[in-house]
Amino acid sequence: MMLPVLQIIVIAAVAYYLYRWRSNVRRRNTQTWETLLAELRPEWSARELSERFLWQEGVNTTPEDAWKRMEGPKGLWVMFQNAKIMMEMADFAAKNCDGVDKVLVSTLHSDAMQVRICVLAALAQYACMQGTEGVRVNAYRAATMYTAMAARTTQLLQNYAAGMIPDFVAAM
Repeated sequence: MMLPVLQIIVIAAVAYYLYRWRSNVRRRNTQTWETLLAELRPEWSARELSERFLWQEGVNTTPEDAWKRMEGPKGLWVMFQNAKIMMEMADFAAKNCDGVDKVLVSTLHSDAMQVRICVLAALAQYACMQGTEGVRVNAYRAATMYTAMAARTTQLLQNYAAGMIPDFVAAM
């Protein structure tokens, strides 16, 4: 009796996964620079952490100050989501622009994955240990990687979509 129910659940889960995968592929195929920029979340900006945020790597604060400026988990979640969008920007440039720097694209992919993993680790720590030193240090590390990724994304836009830079700066 349980085996047929389990089989139905597994088949439904696989069908749902394939549906989501196909809709994501379709969405990616219809993207433009404008739609990617529109997906960036402006609720929090890393400008608070660095003087020349989109033009230079690095954070000019302490871990404690960065935690306050990023508004705790709110800023971490925005970094998590924006890292994915910046990775999709790199994919879009690689797919649609001639002569794209492959090293820059792979660096952006690596940055995005590192930011997302670091953010998830900081959020998990925050859920368990509300604002301890370890949470602030992981959040600071994520913010440092995020500012480096944003600077590299600005470099990508300068080279392949210079007209989008003002909109990117406004969205970030």
